[in-house]
Amino acid sequence: MGIDAPVITIGEPGSFAWKVFHERHPAMIEQVCAATPYGAEVRSRLAELLCETTTGAVSPLDDEAPDHDRWTAWTSEWVGERWAETPFLWAESYFFRKLLAAVGYFEPGPWCGVDPFAPMKSAELRSDATTATLKAFDALPGLAPDERDAAVVRAAVWGNQADLAFQLSTGISGAAGLVSGGSQEFWSLFDAAGPVHLVADNSAGELAADLALIDHLLTTGRADRVVLHVKPTPYYVSDATPADVLGVLRHLVELPGEVSAIGQRVWDGLRDGLIEVRAHPFFCAPLDYRAMPDDLREEFAPAAVTILKGDLNYRRLVGDRFWPATTPFDTAVSYFPSPVAALRVLKSEVVVGLDDATVAELGEGNWRTSGSHALVQTARPA
Repeated sequence: MGIDAPVITIGEPGSFAWKVFHERHPAMIEQVCAATPYGAEVRSRLAELLCETTTGAVSPLDDEAPDHDRWTAWTSEWVGERWAETPFLWAESYFFRKLLAAVGYFEPGPWCGVDPFAPMKSAELRSDATTATLKAFDALPGLAPDERDAAVVRAAVWGNQADLAFQLSTGISGAAGLVSGGSQEFWSLFDAAGPVHLVADNSAGELAADLALIDHLLTTGRADRVVLHVKPTPYYVSDATPADVLGVLRHLVELPGEVSAIGQRVWDGLRDGLIEVRAHPFFCAPLDYRAMPDDLREEFAPAAVTILKGDLNYRRLVGDRFWPATTPFDTAVSYFPSPVAALRVLKSEVVVGLDDATVAELGEGNWRTSGSHALVQTARPA
């Protein structure tokens, strides 16, 4: 596919990407500072980061973290340029890498290795909404196989949405907010058992739903092994890391009901080698998957299916550009080395794979960014 759609940048005042930097990031940094007692030096560095990213030019990293050389290569093209002129995907990723440096995540000291977003993740995992979501899984054993298939996919699509319990209800289709695809399309991709790769997005309730999907893949024989990919370091506030996998899994096994059984089966699957957790550095790269390194491409290539969860993975999969919404999904992802399924709630402007009637019905509102709509899209490599 010729890549001629405009790249989404952060410089247009009032645009969604502009609001992320000028509204969402300041609010998020306030949360970070309220959740952890960082001293004046850290708070000053965070204030400088906000000033740089909203009004200034891109500065190089000044730390000696293990990933310094990788990030130097990933950012060399943009150092010295104004942030307002940089691509949205690149800028967001670099912002979070610089935030980790600002809070001392990589330095010897009290905050070394401390996830600045952990308090928010923990609060979400133990919130009333997530508790209700996890309780809803108690309905799964009583469902017919096809209903259970549909419910697990709905849970994985909607992730940590507060209305997940409603979506899991046997009397509700759960498809009202879908702009593309559904459970049947997803499961049609699994026509042969084999290794399945799942690239996770968020922690807390969404990761719990992902673990339920992994359990379902193994217990129904759709997969003989599952590789769960997460971020190697904290990223994008709520993104899952290996520590989050353990935290969510321990939470599940301590709860009553079906989620405890799911958690125990996943725990045993990890011990027995049926499930592996990986955290490749590229999952924090400010690049789309067309630029994936050879070793990651070689991991994905033999997969029966690769499942990409969430909005950020979707942006990286199809390219963070202003594609016409009717651009075919299979054309956009034709480079991917294995059959691929995207499960995503829409929270940014990029979208492909819609038909003309859907685009006309949705109109010009904020459906692309409001989190009120979702999609299931699948494709097989040529």
